[in-house]
Amino acid sequence: MTTHAGEDLARRLDELAGFVIELAAGRLDARLDPSNESDEIDAIVVGLNMLAEELQGLTHDLEGRVTERTRELADAHAALELLAHSDPLTGLANRTLLGMRLRQVEQAGTVPAVLVLDLDGFKAINDSFGHEIGDELLVAVAERLRGLVRESDTVARLGGDEFAILVQDATPEQTLDIAERIRTALAAPVVVQGRSCWVSASIGVRLGAGGGGSTANFLRDADTAMYIAKGRARGGVSVFAPAMRREAQARSRLADELRTALTTGQLLVLYQPIVDLETGRVAAVEALARWRHPERGFLTPDMFLSVAEDTGLITALDMWVLETAAAQVARWRRDVLDDEPFSVHVNVSPVELRAPGFVDGIVDCTRRHGLRPQDVTIEITEHRLLGEDAATREALEGLREAEVGVAIDDFGTGSSSLGYARRAFVDEVKIDRSLVTDLDVDDQQMRVTAAILVMAHAFDLIPIAEGVQTESEAHALRTLGCRYGQGYFWSPPVPATDLEAQIRTRNA
Repeated sequence: MTTHAGEDLARRLDELAGFVIELAAGRLDARLDPSNESDEIDAIVVGLNMLAEELQGLTHDLEGRVTERTRELADAHAALELLAHSDPLTGLANRTLLGMRLRQVEQAGTVPAVLVLDLDGFKAINDSFGHEIGDELLVAVAERLRGLVRESDTVARLGGDEFAILVQDATPEQTLDIAERIRTALAAPVVVQGRSCWVSASIGVRLGAGGGGSTANFLRDADTAMYIAKGRARGGVSVFAPAMRREAQARSRLADELRTALTTGQLLVLYQPIVDLETGRVAAVEALARWRHPERGFLTPDMFLSVAEDTGLITALDMWVLETAAAQVARWRRDVLDDEPFSVHVNVSPVELRAPGFVDGIVDCTRRHGLRPQDVTIEITEHRLLGEDAATREALEGLREAEVGVAIDDFGTGSSSLGYARRAFVDEVKIDRSLVTDLDVDDQQMRVTAAILVMAHAFDLIPIAEGVQTESEAHALRTLGCRYGQGYFWSPPVPATDLEAQIRTRNA
């Protein structure tokens, strides 16, 4: 081999070695031109070039797959983030995201306000029409809430029918304006699958200033204020104050004690006579729950009824009163009343009225005690009777078909009309005591009550005057054509034995 040929071979081998090193280093776009010698080295060069091209193609394919997989993982992560921080039903923020934003606000050194609201009457709609209707109602409420806040605010669903709103950079007046707009908007009916669903919102507000504590406690404080709002008047707004913590703790303790009272004989039923103004006979009685609290003494329903409703104990309480009163009337029918017309009036919460099986429960109770359904009259307070609520209408129709009496209590203090009362399958209206007090000396009061009585008779409704305290008031009512009266003039609510003595005396 000549020196020139040897040098050329060494150079080609060096190039070949360098090419192999580049390929090994991952530089797959490198290529080596053959020398046109068509020998073994050129064959190796061609083979390595082909290998580089094949590896380069595989690498591009792998990079594409890696990119696609990375994108899929990013999308999955985003979906998981959304799932972790949003409510799957309404699409609103959830409790976790709300808490994160509260912490972010605190770290930024700004002071927010928080609103917590709970839907009054939602459980009855959910129970009556099913969870599908209930879920659609929640979605509709969420949409209303979105339309009532600013872009900078956060609307969250905390769970069930409870929502919260984080209000940023707003004055107390602006925050309360938002709360009032929400209260007003949710008072209007929501149409779901052709049904008008009526709910209201009890709203608790934790303003940014005052009250002490960190923003971590804002949600708790707003929640406390919301429960106070529910206890005071459904559909109201309550602004948090430190004293509310004590009130909330007291309500929680009272609820626990009420559970115990229902099973330990602390509750009792008193009876107040409803008297025929013409004859003086006891025509009916109203059964009224009382609580002999071991520490607080004798409690009337206004002291524990809202707690019973908030905790779901109202159903057990209403049915206990009904069972107790029905058993007592059955004894009076057997021992005192013979066959004369006589009924017992029992107050029922709207929550219980709308519950599935309510009417059947009333009828079954009367049958167990040997009474007729018409021996029971259900009383519903006027301002709590939601006339356009489908579940309420359904229950009232069922009571009418079963021949169970229905009376509107405290009539004249709310928005119901006598025409509506007739359409709502109501049999009696109990004229509120505010329209009876001083009836005998107040001419304007006399005219108002007279007008109500005329219309009641026109609609075939039986009027009962509540809160009668004097013979003069009773006489004025008789003169105006009111057939029945109830009040301390005849008797306060008394135990069954005391009322039995009155029945024996008055009905002899």
